Amino acid sequence: MRDVTVAIPPSAAPERRIAHLDMDAFYASVELLRYPQLKGLPVVIGGGRRRGDAVLEARERLPLAAFPRLKDYVGRGVITTAAYPARPFGVGSAMGLMKAARLCPDAILLPVDFDEYRKYSRMFKAVVTSIAPVMEDRGVDEVYIDFTHVPGGQREGGRVLARLIQKSIADATGLTCSIGVAPNKLLAKMASEFDKPAGISIVGAGDLEPRIWPLACRKINGIGPKAEARLAGHGIHTIGDLAACPRAWLLQHFGRAYGAWLHEAAWGRDERPVVTESEPVSMSRETTFERDLHAVHDRQELGAIFTHLCECVAADLARKGYQGKTIGIKLRYDDFRTATRDQTIAQPTADAATIRRTAGLCLKRVPLERRLRLLGVRVGSLVKVDAQGAGTAAAGRAPGVDVEPQLF
Repeated sequence: MRDVTVAIPPSAAPERRIAHLDMDAFYASVELLRYPQLKGLPVVIGGGRRRGDAVLEARERLPLAAFPRLKDYVGRGVITTAAYPARPFGVGSAMGLMKAARLCPDAILLPVDFDEYRKYSRMFKAVVTSIAPVMEDRGVDEVYIDFTHVPGGQREGGRVLARLIQKSIADATGLTCSIGVAPNKLLAKMASEFDKPAGISIVGAGDLEPRIWPLACRKINGIGPKAEARLAGHGIHTIGDLAACPRAWLLQHFGRAYGAWLHEAAWGRDERPVVTESEPVSMSRETTFERDLHAVHDRQELGAIFTHLCECVAADLARKGYQGKTIGIKLRYDDFRTATRDQTIAQPTADAATIRRTAGLCLKRVPLERRLRLLGVRVGSLVKVDAQGAGTAAAGRAPGVDVEPQLF
């Protein structure tokens, strides 16, 4: 495609262009770099190292028949991510591995390797900041980037710069990413999903009605299952439906703050800046289940998901160099009521087992008779860990925790 340079008068401010970059099936893609013989096959990443996984060290020399298959898995692990060829089978992240084995028994199962993923995360982010320095880190596999004043950031609505970043990341890491460019973060995040994998989507002010309004309300980052259900109860299913609602009506039915935000979001308005550095108040992970689960009847599946969430929070803390003293849980029941509980321990921690035990104690303080729609784990009261590891809690049991909770 031919690039066209548009001259901007010195007195005219450049249009605000914000990009959301999302790595494509990040964990699975990193594994495919190590095992290129698996390209095009259904691959699932989940659980830790298992007996017999030592054979994987052979990497590219390993014949396909030697790779572990999902059908042979026994345990309580959950999927961290699935490569694109596995997704048509209904296999996805946070699904129990045993359930996934019924859907795609011949999928290849690889253990999670967070050290490797963090290494590639640092690599692709270094590439981004070398080209466009105003970058907001949003996790191991996604970032926001301010294109506004970067050379090439205005050409073709930001497509020229997005192509440069995509190619530079691919050259440096061998990985692909998808990028959405829009006037703000809200629209950019939606746009990055339009043409996955390896896509670039540009959304401008004139695209709101034809491209954004037909989408389901849930596509707005910040509208979860509970809000989606409430909106649907009023006959509001698409973002266009939401945009047609009077602002006063939204405030009346959804509260002053959330109602106002819904109105602004439906009209594609978002003035949040790209923040290069910020101190987090807490870190959390949560998941909404594909079906409502019961603490007794689905105990094994819930236990695997609960452990997985604790491990993810611990990995997030370690990656960003934080520990926390307040550990909590969040439950959403099948009637959309939400319960939260937390407990403060004596020393800050980023240890997954300590988080799991303490969060398990929190579970003892909530009713578990109803089925559950959502489960979350949170660590707060964060402290930054210095170079000497100050603040590190002693390995092993959390203070005051003597018994492994066995609710699920």
